[in-house]
Amino acid sequence: MQFGVFTVGDVTPDPTTGRTPTEGERIKAMVAIARKAEEVGLDVFATGEHHNPPFVPSSPTTMLGYVAARTERLILSTSTTLITTNDPVKIAEDFAMLQHLADGRVDLMMGRGNQGPVYPWFGQDIRKGIPLAVENYHLLHRLWREDVVDWRGEFRTPLQGFTSTPRPLDGVPPFVWHGSIRSPEIAEQAAYYGDGFFHNHIFWPPEHTKRMVDLYRRRFEHYGHGGADQAIVGLGGQVFMRRNSQDAVEEFRPYFNDAPVYGGGPSLEQFSEQTPLTVGSPAEVVDRTLGFRDYVGDYQRQLFLIDHAGLPLKTVLEQLDLLGEEVVPVLRKEFDAARPAHVPDAPTHESLVQAQRHGTEGSPQ
Repeated sequence: MQFGVFTVGDVTPDPTTGRTPTEGERIKAMVAIARKAEEVGLDVFATGEHHNPPFVPSSPTTMLGYVAARTERLILSTSTTLITTNDPVKIAEDFAMLQHLADGRVDLMMGRGNQGPVYPWFGQDIRKGIPLAVENYHLLHRLWREDVVDWRGEFRTPLQGFTSTPRPLDGVPPFVWHGSIRSPEIAEQAAYYGDGFFHNHIFWPPEHTKRMVDLYRRRFEHYGHGGADQAIVGLGGQVFMRRNSQDAVEEFRPYFNDAPVYGGGPSLEQFSEQTPLTVGSPAEVVDRTLGFRDYVGDYQRQLFLIDHAGLPLKTVLEQLDLLGEEVVPVLRKEFDAARPAHVPDAPTHESLVQAQRHGTEGSPQ
């Protein structure tokens, strides 16, 4: 099982000091977080994609290429690549280039984002979000697997005899996760292609996450990629830790109360009870995270959000120390012990290359 962190790259004032980092400081902090994630033994660093303030990650492949040069084994991913407003040709080329630079340590997560204004900025209509996601990904899927592509669709100009360059490393495209919080059409899309399905999971009750993952698993089996319990599932999570639980609650409360996505809503205690947000000791984070398996089954990737809402970099790096020293080692052991032998690990470039060589690839991926 893979463990890592994802960032949305928000530039948010620290409510305890009133100071807002510069965009440059926030960008450099994201790089520091990625390098620290590798140092403490995590597997994945993922960045979102946003094109509006107060967020800075407008160019994920630029960020990940820079991180690739400063890490050795960390898997570099996106927590959203906007399949609706990015040109599939540019996605194909950018991520194949990143594959080569990072020696295959790359995958990506397709998503529609949660910022409506981005659609007209890139010449698209939000009312066509789902059809855009379906058509654009179908083209991207072909561009990575066919050397010469002829294409005609609804949302972009036709292609005739087009070859995307560079070709994917070792002839194997990056593994794709389809991220969605509430759209069954995206779970269906992930299942159709035999790709991974990632449920962000941080703002919704377990019952909702279970419904979405169950749908994906059933449809994955329906399309012949394997049993429902062999489908490739990832979850988000959100934690804040101190060794003493009450210290964690007291320290995190002002960040929770002032965060744009939380402020004015349920209390910290209510939100923690109703969603997977876990604020407490490392042992509490372990127990809560292990409980995710009770309603989604055995899954392959767990990413934690730890750096938003104005938390200073020093505090985030301390969170990473706790994850690496006290949380992830226990989670690895417990999840691995519980997972049946027929349930696959998370795909990596190496495993996909081996599957291709041995003719055991179980899906269109």
